[in-house]
Amino acid sequence: MAAPFKDASKLDAGKNFIIPAPPTFSDPLEHRAFLKFRLAQAYRIFGKYGYDEGVAGHITVRDPIRPDCYWVNPWGIHFKLIQPEDLLLVDHGGKIQENESGPSRFLNRAAYMIHSAVHEARPDAICAAHSHTTYAKAFGALGVPLDPLTQDSCAFYENHTLYSQFRGIVDDREEGLAIANALGSKKAVILQNHGILVATKSIESAVFFFISLERCCKVQMVVDQAAAARGLKPRLIDPVDAASTQESIGSEIGGWFNGIPEFQLLEHEEGKRFEYVPAP
Repeated sequence: MAAPFKDASKLDAGKNFIIPAPPTFSDPLEHRAFLKFRLAQAYRIFGKYGYDEGVAGHITVRDPIRPDCYWVNPWGIHFKLIQPEDLLLVDHGGKIQENESGPSRFLNRAAYMIHSAVHEARPDAICAAHSHTTYAKAFGALGVPLDPLTQDSCAFYENHTLYSQFRGIVDDREEGLAIANALGSKKAVILQNHGILVATKSIESAVFFFISLERCCKVQMVVDQAAAARGLKPRLIDPVDAASTQESIGSEIGGWFNGIPEFQLLEHEEGKRFEYVPAP
């Protein structure tokens, strides 16, 4: 049986779509515990989809108690193994917070450089996800943005950007700032010759839009190849219709709701759901 939503409250998502509302928390410690639990789940979902590449890739979530800090995975532990107690709390200066962090204190410098810049530049971004996934890398090497080819790709219509530089491993603040600047106010950026990055207001929406963007990269390459083989040009969705579709499925709440089933399935497979036990 699928896990029930936290409460029975509902939300009008527009265009006559009524969906469950995201959970809210009156206790900041419970909120922190939930975000850590969700973030660890997000890593395991990425691991399930093969979004790991050695020790590369990272997902971060802003801490609700200390918004100048974010939670991130310890460097060198496989995504499928990440648990809430493993996570590191890091400030925007890259300092690991000793009292809150897990036992493995290895921090990916690239994660710090990219995510610190994104979280500083985007106070609205609660979660940011980046990895070197197969189709994102392949499509990113073309140096072009996504076209509005399908309903799903419309979620990113005029809501993603292209960072058309590659200067090697991100090991300095300037490159992290350049990526954050390229992202701007959008929810995603295609990093040429590198991968993709998604930044949203929830872990669930970040996971969903990351998965969707990876798939859209694959679809566009398949469409381009099929069109070229037939001597055709892909049929793009009309800009007005693409924009209208983006407002629905590309919205933050749309991303959150679409992401929920990934977490439901993981909880079913693992038999593990969030339970908050206050500290004595």
